[in-house]
Amino acid sequence: MLGESTILRLETQLDVVSMLLSDATPEAIMSRAASGEWSAHENLAHLARHHAVFLERLHRILTENAPELGRYRAEEDSDWGEWSRLSTEEVLSRLKSLRLEIVRVVKALTEAETSRVGVHPLFGKMSVAGWVEFFLLHEAHHLYKVMIRLGEARRAR
Repeated sequence: MLGESTILRLETQLDVVSMLLSDATPEAIMSRAASGEWSAHENLAHLARHHAVFLERLHRILTENAPELGRYRAEEDSDWGEWSRLSTEEVLSRLKSLRLEIVRVVKALTEAETSRVGVHPLFGKMSVAGWVEFFLLHEAHHLYKVMIRLGEARRAR
């Protein structure tokens, strides 16, 4: 079963994006780290793309018997290039729309559905509840990366 805090995080975790971007210039949003790590824009595009991937995975878990779901790697995703080239405004629009869909699907799940499993190559069998937690932790990591990247760009000015 999905806990209240999980649902609340699913509904609100992305609220921080507007604060993170509030004083960021377009150049800062697109700026990559000296190490070549993704820009804030690319991290947000990755989150939006990962939302679409997660919805597909949820559907598979709910309709297949313990599907094996490989690790998602943007570098291996034929659609990643298209998503990374979107404008930041379009990325944010897709992110918001896909999040609403994920919240709708997750809130409608029965207890039996939240117990269905998908198999991750590292974590093994995980219930839908576990996949949602994994999704939120992954998202938090990329939101943190957005914050760092924008801080680095601010310092470089």
